[in-house]
Amino acid sequence: MVVVYQSPGVWWNGCVSERHPLWGVAAQAPEQPGVYLFCDGRGKVLYVGKAKDLRRRVLSYFGREQTVKTAQMLARARELRFVVTRTEVEALILENQLIKKHRPRYNILLRDDKTYPYIKLTTSEYWPRALLVRKVHADGDEYFGPFLGHGTAARLMDLIRMYSQVRTCHWDLKPEGTLQRPCLYYAMGACLGPCVAGLTTPEAYQEAVKEVRMLLSGKTGELGRILQQRMWEAAEREEFERAARYRDLERAARSLAEGQVAELPGRGSFDVFGVEGDGHDVTAVVLVYRQGKLCDKREYHFEGVEAAANGGFLSEFVPQFYEANPAVPEQVILPFPVDEPEGLQGFLQAKAKRGVHIVVPRRGEKRKLLELAKENAAESFRLRFRHPTRESERLGAELQSLLCLPNPVSRIECFDVSHTGGEAAVVSVVVWEKGKLAKRDYRSFNVKIATCGDDPGAIAEAVGRRYRRQIAERNVLPDLVLIDGGPSQLQAARQALALVAGEIPVVALAKRFEDIYKDVAGPPLRLPNNHPVRLLLQKIRDEAHRFAVTKHRRRRRARRLATQLLAVPGVGPARAKKLLLAFGSLDGVRQASERELAQVLGPNLAKTIKAALSRDDSVKAADSS
Repeated sequence: MVVVYQSPGVWWNGCVSERHPLWGVAAQAPEQPGVYLFCDGRGKVLYVGKAKDLRRRVLSYFGREQTVKTAQMLARARELRFVVTRTEVEALILENQLIKKHRPRYNILLRDDKTYPYIKLTTSEYWPRALLVRKVHADGDEYFGPFLGHGTAARLMDLIRMYSQVRTCHWDLKPEGTLQRPCLYYAMGACLGPCVAGLTTPEAYQEAVKEVRMLLSGKTGELGRILQQRMWEAAEREEFERAARYRDLERAARSLAEGQVAELPGRGSFDVFGVEGDGHDVTAVVLVYRQGKLCDKREYHFEGVEAAANGGFLSEFVPQFYEANPAVPEQVILPFPVDEPEGLQGFLQAKAKRGVHIVVPRRGEKRKLLELAKENAAESFRLRFRHPTRESERLGAELQSLLCLPNPVSRIECFDVSHTGGEAAVVSVVVWEKGKLAKRDYRSFNVKIATCGDDPGAIAEAVGRRYRRQIAERNVLPDLVLIDGGPSQLQAARQALALVAGEIPVVALAKRFEDIYKDVAGPPLRLPNNHPVRLLLQKIRDEAHRFAVTKHRRRRRARRLATQLLAVPGVGPARAKKLLLAFGSLDGVRQASERELAQVLGPNLAKTIKAALSRDDSVKAADSS
């Protein structure tokens, strides 16, 4: 048995917890910034965290009530390690490195199923190159991106290759240019030819690199003005081919400006974060604005993290996001304050090598941007986690855990009884399967054996008939049977199931407090009003009640109509049924002419029926007056 440790005297899952064996280690932790690691008995890292004060942070795990995820982590933890750093920023950087290395189970791990393209400018080389890459490395070069899709990055590479004359080859060139002759790109005017001595100068080549940097940085307006000036200067010198190249490059830069998606920080560059979650799953959306324009949206989904979509989540998510996306903007706009914002801001400034502001706006235009990010996150969360199949799997697992069932629940059959003072009792069966109501499987049972008003007896009769036939026909059986009622209905259903179907889990849902009865004699399970399991069971129970009432009213109406016709001399069940089929209802029979009645039952009986129904109408009229 796994013991879940908490602070002394706190109850958890019905058992009194003990002081965790790592509490003594936590009490001896240094009072300095650093990183802490919880490990299991085999030394595998379970969780990595950072802290400004290590002792205060790790002691908080044992001195307050924990979330389910934290309690599960502590239950497995058998070792606690510390790494002291000089500053809080160093602790955050180290935390991200350790998370990427160990991929701890209980950390929020950034997983992105997309690989965004970057353009790499190898400024660490004497003759820099422009390359299209998919990964960012700490190699001293400049990376521009990531770009939204491959198309934009490919267009930029074509511009660089055809107009800027910065090389895009993979040759490892020496400063003096040792090759005997240039490649085809030089002949096409797509490269300045630094591979051959004397074809270009370092100053001219660095000027071309500067143009590429301006293009990739999104400074197309400034670049256009410089290119126009050079175009006119070249035209005055009668260097018309060079002037045409500057003209074409300026036009291409101007056309690219409207759809520019380069994500290098510039004036008006900021990222807006939106999050949505239900305490179990979380979706994060980042709206990327460059030069004041929305140019990209990225979304990340975290399944089963057992974390609230709040500042604590953002404290873990934001550093990992910028570790994977090195283009840090001038402003990071967040919906909630994060834990230890100074450390996060220092981390981002170290990544960007300039000032970065973390903003939590309360009003104004940026607050409207946060609302837009929130709407995007909510829609992405709904599409990812509220899909009927995915939602049913999650609810089925929760039902299994709450009710201690042997298997996850994918099919529920619910029984409800409806009658009016015991008259025309009907028991309905509705089916919920894989996230939706399976109306083709609905059934109803007219109560034949149970006495009037005996709801448990009616439930037992319907349950027995239902599963006796299901087993005989080898149909699928439910993972859970839900009964509308309390302990007496639950006991009746279980006794009926024991005679025909063996072990099928059964629970009852009582209307008054929406209590869930798992045992006849035990206390009920009472869930919060907004608990997804409670809402699901209520939905199925309400549908069973609606279906039962519909069937009961139909049966009661048919019985009352048939009773009035049977009172007519010479009309038995078969003839009454024949009349109802011909005219649809008792009112239809009453309104039919004697000639129409004769076509169904003959002239003699038609005359008798017409006289009897007319006499009943006159009696009712006299009574009402």
